[in-house]
Amino acid sequence: MAKGWAVRVHVDASLASGAAVALSAGQAHHLRTVLRLGDGAAVAAFNTADGEWLCRLAGRRLAVERQLRAPAPGSDLWLLFAPVKRVRVDWLVEKATELGVSALLPVITRHTQAERINLDRLRAHAVAAAEQSERLSVPELREPQALTAVLGAWQLERRLYVCDETGEGAPAAAAVRPGPAAWLVGPEGGFAETELDALGKLPFVSRVGLGPLVLRADTAAVASLAVYQAIAGDWRPA
Repeated sequence: MAKGWAVRVHVDASLASGAAVALSAGQAHHLRTVLRLGDGAAVAAFNTADGEWLCRLAGRRLAVERQLRAPAPGSDLWLLFAPVKRVRVDWLVEKATELGVSALLPVITRHTQAERINLDRLRAHAVAAAEQSERLSVPELREPQALTAVLGAWQLERRLYVCDETGEGAPAAAAVRPGPAAWLVGPEGGFAETELDALGKLPFVSRVGLGPLVLRADTAAVASLAVYQAIAGDWRPA
């Protein structure tokens, strides 16, 4: 639940005192028609580069007044996920955004069933979740790629934690450590045995177990992100 400004909008335009930022048709409709805000109403606009700024509604524009929060680095945390059914993937993107991921990477695995996803729709869900959760950025949403292609271009300094449903992965509390990280969650049918074997041989991969129960793919994704944030990420005491 939001603890600060009740009305927040993400904008791509630069934010600076005295600037005027044009609203999209959807944003103008939401502020004017749905929320019934009039000229002069306070709106907080934000983006990654400029932070969050107090603005006043002026027609279909925002008049930028002063900075509320300076830009701040978020978690360097990626989520790689095999696309699942539409309702579940929408929920997954929303919750991953709320949990602070910086990048969302759909990957195609051997057992992936839903290979076609609507990136525009998913980005809209990510933007809405960022607005609601008071974060200052929207996660990058990348085009779907084959898992083998993603791994072939991997940078070794980023640890990849693989959610291992076989029970052979290390406990999360023992495996997770601070640093650039990514989590990989397989499809509804699980990883193929050959995929898990190949992943286990890569020097940047840690196979991690998420307990004795069988989790849905989207549940496993949210659980893994929460575990990381608690042990090595944003949830640690300052």
